Amino acid sequence: MKTTRQIMVGDVAIGGGAPVTVQSMCNTDTRDVAATRTQIEMLQRAGCEIVRCAVPDLEAAEALKPIRAGIEIPLVADIHFDYKLALMALKSGVDGLRLNPGNIGERWKVEEVVAACREQNVPIRIGVNGGSLEKELLHKYGHPTAEAMVESALGHIRILEELNYREIKISLKASNIRRTVEAYRLLSRQVDYPLHIGITEAGTTWSGTIKSAIGLGALLYDGIGDTLRVSLTGEPVEEVKVGFEILKSLGLREKGPVFVSCPTCGRCEVELIAIAEEVERRLHDFPMALTIAVMGCVVNGPGEAREADLGIAGGRGQGLLFRKGEIVRKIPQAELADALVEEAWRLVENQEQK
Repeated sequence: MKTTRQIMVGDVAIGGGAPVTVQSMCNTDTRDVAATRTQIEMLQRAGCEIVRCAVPDLEAAEALKPIRAGIEIPLVADIHFDYKLALMALKSGVDGLRLNPGNIGERWKVEEVVAACREQNVPIRIGVNGGSLEKELLHKYGHPTAEAMVESALGHIRILEELNYREIKISLKASNIRRTVEAYRLLSRQVDYPLHIGITEAGTTWSGTIKSAIGLGALLYDGIGDTLRVSLTGEPVEEVKVGFEILKSLGLREKGPVFVSCPTCGRCEVELIAIAEEVERRLHDFPMALTIAVMGCVVNGPGEAREADLGIAGGRGQGLLFRKGEIVRKIPQAELADALVEEAWRLVENQEQK
């Protein structure tokens, strides 16, 4: 990963070699404190490390105080245009602001917000979005190109640097994957601020997961990205699950099991699809970082199962159970899922006894 400057959002380190963090955003009405806190509690249980809330008005900004008091993870206020909302959010105890300094009016307004952020040691995320670029940039480039997005970000950065404020992270999001990836690559070569990555308006859980995995995967493989949000039209908890799966697939985070299963073919002689789905469902919240293989035939099955921490390799109506490369025993098809799940929890028990 590219080494960037490190900032702190509450007690969570961003950049500077810290693990890539997974964020999400509430889709509740922020003014509804109970509903928002309930959703954040669900996000916390899913592993969300930073959460953001929209702040459309003063009532929402004031609601952030009781919300912050009732949660365990850092809270970021999403502010657009109105500097007074930023100041009230800071008074409410938020841990970060999502705010574009070039969009909140006169210089003195920016100075007030920066002074309050400096006093409370609260970072600012500059959030450039391809759908809301400045009119002059759209006129210059014709449409929201990667270059236009980077120029917008650099303009906002310049304002904060002129005020000697560098507790900054930056995002450059578009719904177009290529444009997003190109923008982040361009900016990454020009600044050392930590980058918040994401494909904005990615779509529903199904299509948005695919788009996010492609775009974020490309950036993370290049070493770009210090924190991420998967933007899905759906329940925010799904964003967190997908985010961690992307990081796990690249070996960047360890959180629960990594599942390996074969696509099945005519050689498969067990009901592998049902077995794989049952194992994944039952071990979804499993606490250990393990590789678990569910394989269906004698060609690749034994090799994949042997390389995993735990695995099964199917045969004719039965399968072999592997643990750490060794065959444990032969098991009838009807008992394969149970045996694999039980063996996984046995590993947890053994670790706890050490």
